[in-house]
Amino acid sequence: MILRSSKWQPEMKKLGATLRSCGLTEALKWGKPCYGFGGSNVAIVQPFKEHCAVMFFKGALMKDPKKVLVAPGENSQAGRRIEFTSVKEIVAAERLLRAYVDEAIALEKSGKKIDFKQKRELSLPEELTAKLKQDPKLAAAFRALTPGRQRAYVMFFSGAKQSATRTARVEKFIPRILSGKGMTDRQP
Repeated sequence: MILRSSKWQPEMKKLGATLRSCGLTEALKWGKPCYGFGGSNVAIVQPFKEHCAVMFFKGALMKDPKKVLVAPGENSQAGRRIEFTSVKEIVAAERLLRAYVDEAIALEKSGKKIDFKQKRELSLPEELTAKLKQDPKLAAAFRALTPGRQRAYVMFFSGAKQSATRTARVEKFIPRILSGKGMTDRQP
């Protein structure tokens, strides 16, 4: 399954063939080729501007003896990826990639789960806390959001360096929170 719009078509084709040959099934999810085992997502092939990558959904649990796995972003807790810039590079790393896929499958079989610290430790910025205390309806609406939506708001609000910016962000998103929507959910 190759994305026609990607400049990484040959690399994605090679990665897909390697992942399928390891016993993973292929499906299109989130607009990208995703590879699973036993009904669970194991890896996804992602095209980027500077490289393409195989991202392992439980990569943080993998041993990574060669230190090739990188976190997709500073707030990433589970996923880790291996980045490639050519078919030649993929061929050279194929044995290593197969070993990582085998480990990812073993993790899936074991049933191990990622312990998401942010699910336990959601530290609200004081500007949001103040608004929630002032407005019981807003507090109830915020608590009714899914944990992922709550985290997205908290990360966005907390990302501002100045209190005035955090306050402005909270104010801007109050209507969305009251309507039960996440930051990026479509409005009806």
